[in-house]
Amino acid sequence: MRKVLQSNKIPKPIGPYSQAIKVNNLIFTSGMIPIDINGNIVEGGIKEQTETVLNNLKLFLEDNKLTFNNVVKINVYLTDINEFSEMNEVYSKFMTTSPPARSIAEVSKLPKNVGIEIDAIIYCED
Repeated sequence: MRKVLQSNKIPKPIGPYSQAIKVNNLIFTSGMIPIDINGNIVEGGIKEQTETVLNNLKLFLEDNKLTFNNVVKINVYLTDINEFSEMNEVYSKFMTTSPPARSIAEVSKLPKNVGIEIDAIIYCED
């Protein structure tokens, strides 16, 4: 069964897509970019942008009674792979125990000209 999941604690989608879709025991999030609850792009470099995206993911998880321990896979898209170390420094503060599988790719451009986008696959019991 397919179910749309939303959280009022994170920015609303900026296009015709859902924040997340749940199918059976898996949740697939849409890509999250560094925007605040009002839809404004967060100022700063890759560290601030990464923190914003992961905080939004954390709020989504909490709103659905989940934690980062439920995340099984993360995809990270960077516009500059040279910022990998800075992104990873912030990322490691969120993924402290049994981190999920992860892929990272450099892309030529992201929506609203941000430097990072992250999506996740999450496992839930019910």
